[in-house]
Amino acid sequence: MTVLDAGISHQAIELFELCLKHDVVIATAESCTGGLIAACLTEIAGSSAMFDRGFVTYSNEAKMEMLGVKPATLDEFRAVSRQTALEMAAGALENSSASLSIAVTGVAGPSGGTLEKPVGLVHIAVNFDGEVVHQECHFGPLTRHEIRSETVRRALEMSTELIRKRYGVQK
Repeated sequence: MTVLDAGISHQAIELFELCLKHDVVIATAESCTGGLIAACLTEIAGSSAMFDRGFVTYSNEAKMEMLGVKPATLDEFRAVSRQTALEMAAGALENSSASLSIAVTGVAGPSGGTLEKPVGLVHIAVNFDGEVVHQECHFGPLTRHEIRSETVRRALEMSTELIRKRYGVQK
């Protein structure tokens, strides 16, 4: 059984191979994807060589307890924000043996959106030993499954790009 579509599986395998080649270990901190990124990576045979652990932190309490997201961050910026994604990524590194963390938080819908934070808004942060990239995604009026799938796809792409950049690897 595959977790998501073939394109995402291909992206996960590409990231897996880069991690093996460059001795990179990953941890995930997921909210709106509920562990799908970890599932995609661990679906690959031998993934224990590059995957340390995944944190599914759907509630604010979990974000604070497991990842050290500050209550003040959640109060001021809320769960779906750049600041929260960055703190989730930092917390995943601090609470694991990983060198790269992937964090996602967003509104997958179909409800829960507001004018300020509509359904389809997702923040993705990747932290590679302190080198951090962030992307605010506006996936628009997609289904919950499509928003979650696109989030996984983009998070894997961002991670792959960051490793390539670090090691000067061409596509």
